[in-house]
Amino acid sequence: MQTVLILGRQPAIGLAELESLYGVDAVRPVGSEVAIVDAEVDFLRLGASVKAARLVHILDSTNWKEIQNYLQYSASDYLKDLPEGRLSLGISAYGFDISPQRIMATGLNLKKVIRLTGRSVRLVPNKEITLNSAQVIHNKLTESLGWELLIIRDGNKTIIARTVAEQDIEAYTLRDRGRPKRDARVGMLPPKLAQTIVNLAASTLTSRREKLKILDPFCGTGVILQEAGLVGYGVYGTDMDQRMVDYSQENLNWLVKNSAYKGFDSRFEVADATSYQWPHEFDVVASEAYLGRPFTSPPPPDMLEKNRRDCDTILRKFLINMRSQTKPGTRLCLAVPAWFVDGKVYRLPLVDSLEEIGYNRIDFRYASAKDLIYHRDGQIVGRELLVLVRS
Repeated sequence: MQTVLILGRQPAIGLAELESLYGVDAVRPVGSEVAIVDAEVDFLRLGASVKAARLVHILDSTNWKEIQNYLQYSASDYLKDLPEGRLSLGISAYGFDISPQRIMATGLNLKKVIRLTGRSVRLVPNKEITLNSAQVIHNKLTESLGWELLIIRDGNKTIIARTVAEQDIEAYTLRDRGRPKRDARVGMLPPKLAQTIVNLAASTLTSRREKLKILDPFCGTGVILQEAGLVGYGVYGTDMDQRMVDYSQENLNWLVKNSAYKGFDSRFEVADATSYQWPHEFDVVASEAYLGRPFTSPPPPDMLEKNRRDCDTILRKFLINMRSQTKPGTRLCLAVPAWFVDGKVYRLPLVDSLEEIGYNRIDFRYASAKDLIYHRDGQIVGRELLVLVRS
């Protein structure tokens, strides 16, 4: 089974996540925004892909007129699989240098063809050449009477696919803003990024999903733990602040009451991750480490450098402590700070000396390790994802 996936705002992170979960041989990037996976994909588990689609056809052309002719010619055959009722039609294009108006023109032509079959159809207008998640969800394009066509350039060929799932914005918002306990001072980790961190950490052990236990040694308000729990993993959270441990427990209790998953194998303890001896077993480590001061404007050079040193010292002590308590091959995914100041990226000094303290950083085939930085325009503090294996 082949699944077509539209990657999120930072495609390198999406490719690394897919490679971790399904293996490098099952993943094929298409252009800069799309990947094809030779597997049945658990889309709800993915944090860094925004759309899943079923491959419909591969056309030996990238000429837009020929693509439009094919869609018009084939429309009646595809309609046979859809139930009776008014259709909602949308079109998104990837890898093509065309205007939204051209896509709308194609959509209107296709609408005419569909109406000639006796079907009622409504066209979703394109403001951009791709429809966003809100448009797809609002217009019910993944439901039985929805039909979003993805037109994807793949070298000298064109992939035609139909969207079957879209990133659930409301569910993410609930798991972010709906939780009873939040604290901006310790960072506001997005749940979809937490999903990705869990997937990057646990990938090699997915066959043991129901038995796997994930440790988050900087658990904060428990975002990573909630996403790990929703997959079915056991969760083990520690934090040096009793208040954060209490927040994590309360948030997971809330999640149990507000999700289909009705139980977590969970454990929480107050602990300083730089020196604590974890008394209970865990399989992998997934965590957002200390990010330092939450700058809202570019800091002076001396302040930035002090912040880097402070964060670096904490992470170094933690990794040395963790190495003494784990077996070779133990996998970790850590979100650590990277600062964007005056057009430059400032990373932790530790990133270039991981081997010296006993860790190897994984470099994915389709995503360079240095590109795994989650960052939004205007942010000072981004999150660099370190995917490590204890040597």
